[in-house]
Order: sequence, then structure tokens, then C-alpha cells
Amino acid sequence: MSEKRSLNGQVVAITGGAQGIGREIAAEFTAAGAKVAIGDIHLDAAQETAAELGVSAYRLDVSDPECLNAFLTEVAHELGPIDIFIGNAGLMWVGPFAEEPDSAARAQIEVNLLGVINGIKAAAPAMVARGRGHLITVASAGSILPTPGEATYAATKHGVLGYLKAIRAELRGTGVVVTTIMPGVVDTALAAGTSSGAAKLLTPAEVARSVVKSALRPRFEITVPGFIGPAVKVANLLPLAIRDRLFGAMVPNQLLARKNQRQDYEASFTASRR
Repeated sequence: MSEKRSLNGQVVAITGGAQGIGREIAAEFTAAGAKVAIGDIHLDAAQETAAELGVSAYRLDVSDPECLNAFLTEVAHELGPIDIFIGNAGLMWVGPFAEEPDSAARAQIEVNLLGVINGIKAAAPAMVARGRGHLITVASAGSILPTPGEATYAATKHGVLGYLKAIRAELRGTGVVVTTIMPGVVDTALAAGTSSGAAKLLTPAEVARSVVKSALRPRFEITVPGFIGPAVKVANLLPLAIRDRLFGAMVPNQLLARKNQRQDYEASFTASRR
């Protein structure tokens, strides 16, 4: 078992920190005594959250490598070298894959996958140079599950897990730890109008507590709830026909579940992100 760490005085930088899971992560780390900075493409919302929590806020577009580098440089200048970098920003479009607008697919790839890649590339070198640090990414149970109605989103999250597996192998022995958090459906704007399937609907605070727990006792792959990881490993040993029936019972079919309240959320990024 890994040695338990202290978060007091640790510098934590969080992407997508203005609301939802990111906001709760910021709140949990602040309560644990960490020095927290949040970045978000919606600066007004980030500043409002920062004022409520007593953290620092910056405008951040994770799809822009220069913007990410500037964010981390400013955080390090203001708070000190970054101990924990948390990639949390994400987008999701729900519907039949053939009906997905090209702009929605592009936005999800830019934010969910390239945003993680940009963040790791920006944060890791300084950690390696110092011989310590923790890279935590909030991915999704969609990284390991078949999710009807979320094809591109699932592709980005599968990509994130594959990327982090390779990064973990490259960073072995450097003192830099890699963690991926893979929650089920969480009660946020991203998941509005969708179903949580066989698992309960998670709160942002539940996911945030898992992130903080991973910072205290690092592990690589963490599913929330915890049974998802072992269940998927067992299911993947079964014949395909049985596996399909099992996943069909466990995993929500968002094509059947999606509701109209997603329209405003999805319109916010399908037209243009810039």
C-alpha cells in the first residue's frame, strides 16, 4: 500500500474548475489545506467560484497549448511549483453517431483528448525536473465501457486512458505519479438528460472525494463507483454474446434516455468554441 501523503501546502492546478466536478475538486483540496488554482474557458464563472472558495482563477482553453503553458506558468509564479495537476475539462454530445455535428466531434476531441495531452505535456516536465509530482486526469467509465449514444465522447475517453498508460510507462522511476479517475454518470450539466444505468447517479462531490483520496494514496486506475472496474475485467473474460447482454443490462443506452434539456448545453460548444 502506498504511503499516505499530506496535502497541506501542496500547489494544485485544476482545469475546468469553474463548476461541476472541477469546482468540487477545488473545494475539497482547499479544505485539505492545499493552495489551489482553477482554470476555465468561462472566466466569469471561474472568478465567481474562486471568490467563494478562496482560490485563484484564470481563463484557460485547454485546446490551446500556449494558453495551458501560460496558465501553469502564472500559477507557479503566484503559488509556487505545481505539485498536483488535475485535468478535468470535458465536453459531451449525446445522440446517434451519424447525426453528430462535425463541430461537436471536433470540440470533444480538442477538449477531452488533446486537452489532456496538452496539459500533461505542459505540466510534466517541471515535475520530472523536480523529481516529484502527480498528474491526475478525470476521464470516465466510458474509457472502459461500450456507451451507445456517446460514440465520440467514448473514443476520447478511451484515448485518454491509452495515452495515460503510455505516459505512466515513460515516467516510471521519475518520481511523477499518474492517476486516471473514471466515474460513471455524474449529476452535472455535461450529463443532463442522460441515464446512469445500473449504477447510481453520482454527485460531483463524490467524484471530488475520490480525486483527493487518490492524491493521498496514489493509484493508477480508479473507477467510481469502485465495482465498475472489477466488473468490467470479469465481463471482458466472457464470450462476446454473454458480454453484450451483461453490458446491455449495466450500461445506459443514452439514445433511449436522452432528453431535450441537453439542447442548450450542446449548443454552447457545437456552433463554436472560440
